[in-house]
Amino acid sequence: MAEDFRSAVEDGLRLSKRIYFGDDRKAPPKPPPAMERSNSAASTSPPPPPQYLPTCPMMYAVIGNPEIVDNPDMPSYQPYVHGKLDPPALMPLQMNRISMEVDCAAADTAVVAVAASWRVHCVMGSRACDCLLALPVGEQGSILGVEIDIPMRSFRTQIASAFEETANSKKSNNKAAIEINDHPHLTPNIFTVKIPKIDGGTNLSVKLRWSQRLVHHGNGQFTLQIPFAFPEYVTPAVKKISKHEKIQIGVTPCPGTDILCVTSSHPMKEKHHDSLGKRTYLYEADVLSWSKDDLVFSYTVSSSNTFGTVLLGSSPDVDGQRMFCCYLYPGTSKPIKTVFTREVVFVVDISGSMKGKVLDDTKNAILAALAKLSSDDSFNVIAFNSESHQFSSSLCPATHSCIEEARQWINENFVAAGGTNISHPLNQAMEMFSNNTSAIPVLFLVTDGSVEDERQICDDMKNHFSKFTNVLPRVYTLGIGSFCNHHFLRKLSLLGGGYHDAVLYAADSIKERMKRLFDRASEIFLTDIAFENLDKLHDVEVFPSRIPDITSGTAPLIVLGRYQGTFPETLQARGTLSDNSNISMELKVQEAEEEVVPISKMLAKQEVEILTAEAWYSDSQELKKKIADICVRNNLVSEYTDMILLETVRRKTKADKTTAPNKPKVSSKVADSHGVEEPKPQKILVLRNIGIGFGNLRATAENLYSGTGYQYAALEDENGGSSCCRNLCRYCCGMGCIQILSKINDQLAVALTQLCCGFTCWGCFECCSDACSTCCECCEG
Repeated sequence: MAEDFRSAVEDGLRLSKRIYFGDDRKAPPKPPPAMERSNSAASTSPPPPPQYLPTCPMMYAVIGNPEIVDNPDMPSYQPYVHGKLDPPALMPLQMNRISMEVDCAAADTAVVAVAASWRVHCVMGSRACDCLLALPVGEQGSILGVEIDIPMRSFRTQIASAFEETANSKKSNNKAAIEINDHPHLTPNIFTVKIPKIDGGTNLSVKLRWSQRLVHHGNGQFTLQIPFAFPEYVTPAVKKISKHEKIQIGVTPCPGTDILCVTSSHPMKEKHHDSLGKRTYLYEADVLSWSKDDLVFSYTVSSSNTFGTVLLGSSPDVDGQRMFCCYLYPGTSKPIKTVFTREVVFVVDISGSMKGKVLDDTKNAILAALAKLSSDDSFNVIAFNSESHQFSSSLCPATHSCIEEARQWINENFVAAGGTNISHPLNQAMEMFSNNTSAIPVLFLVTDGSVEDERQICDDMKNHFSKFTNVLPRVYTLGIGSFCNHHFLRKLSLLGGGYHDAVLYAADSIKERMKRLFDRASEIFLTDIAFENLDKLHDVEVFPSRIPDITSGTAPLIVLGRYQGTFPETLQARGTLSDNSNISMELKVQEAEEEVVPISKMLAKQEVEILTAEAWYSDSQELKKKIADICVRNNLVSEYTDMILLETVRRKTKADKTTAPNKPKVSSKVADSHGVEEPKPQKILVLRNIGIGFGNLRATAENLYSGTGYQYAALEDENGGSSCCRNLCRYCCGMGCIQILSKINDQLAVALTQLCCGFTCWGCFECCSDACSTCCECCEG
């Protein structure tokens, strides 16, 4: 799918050479160099990432008929083009303006709002085409909404419960008029939606909203990275068009913390600092060309000691529950000397789908983690495919000699081959842990596949946990690609009081994600965290129910909850420090202002992820509907919701008829004042399968490559579409023949012309002979 997109954009850029912009046109941008292909047949690595994938919000004109390509303002002579483009070409539209506002109002989440304008500069004014919006989002991003406004029409997305959509579709008699899109993601981090029938020369005003995670680097430093690198060919070709960029970032630290320093890829100035601690930073400039770099914004939150804060939601939800959020910060001061020793077992997938760079990166990540073990720790490594392969039959001390032996064993045995059997190596790992009070058992699972007995594996892990009377094992999981069931892996981590992370994007680093997980399991100094005075509340829910440990220098621990009743003025929390002493903390409780910290919206995604893992495990329809209701209220995508595209066609009013041609038209809201009823939006598109899914058993069984960014193309054959057949059909059309003939040399062209003329003359001779013989027969008769 990504390769088809690349080819379509490449065709679109070739078509753009037909457009004439007059004498004021800038020099046309040079396209990126062609993608090189390896000649080595023995290479097992996947091809390099395809070019032309969007690295910023982009809008494309979908061109199936090349005849319509022209400058809508300055029509020029265009040579006639025969045939159609199948698949259609994608011509990047020129962008007229861009502004962005980012709100970092929670410890690990940012909400991004982008307002931009594109113009259909490549289609005749009398013709129309579809337009494709492509939106890449950052770290674990999730689309929140899209609004598009053009003259007399507007479009917007809306989240709907999949259960309601199924019921309505059975009752609807107009199902054929609604287009269904089962793959709205080009890659896991690039969301796409098609807008139908946009006239040439139209300006599209677009508003985009999405949420994404902040990356924590330790010692209170957070980084926000937003795709904001625009290619040269989206810059307007006419020099006179002014280009203005604006970026505004607001950071609201939790009470008790302060922002020490800020660094940014774009020159930011502090604009505002209010009494609640919120700081606003602004970048604004007139530019010659749009930004060539992603927005990277880092800041450091300072806190000298471990502390906690509880924020309460301002209003109850529909079900009468209110949300509370507890932040537990490890602090930046040096913690008590760690006395917790660890028993670490790495369980690593080496099935055939892990071949190439994925397994190499995984191996390097494991080796880097082994190098960080303390001499008091013990470890083991289990590699699995169809069978299980152990470095040692028992845990080994993390001495230099043992780690060096493990390094050699990993280099020799980490060979991608075979199928996927997760249950057996997990049981082996759990049986290796000892049940003592001085060591914390830690299990790391790395896999890229899904298996049929995942719920049984969760039950087996519960049985293993019940046998531990002192210290329960911690489970950390890393899922690679979209073929594995990330909800199963998250459920394992929730049962084990650990964390789950995912490598979904081509830009993600397996080594970096593994380092984050390992850092969370290192230097643990506060464990067995529990809240003590919530017994007077009703319908209390805590997410996650087993609270993870606090580790020095890592991201703050965020615990969500819902309740009914009157929350206590202070929340009592207890835990065990790394010197085996108990600690009790009084966490200050305060109301969160919805305008400043909308915790119900900022942290709804974390709640939905936890509930989805539980809904997958329990298969509870009631819980699935609850998740859908939360997502509808907060405009979140999930496994149990669909995104629908609504179109509103505004009626012309008296004010529209009297408005001068160069003045903007009256909006639909003004039309209401003239007594015209505002038109109701019509559903034109349903985007399904907008979640990450529950894994792919067939792809795992066939060992399809699960590398980041390529898995969607591998799955297309499952739906009956062959990329080979599509490429063949592409060159069977008239335009494809023209493209092929345009690449031959003059001598071959002359030879083909003479051959065609010969066949033509021969055909004419045969035709004349038949005609003459017929005439002769008639005369004789």
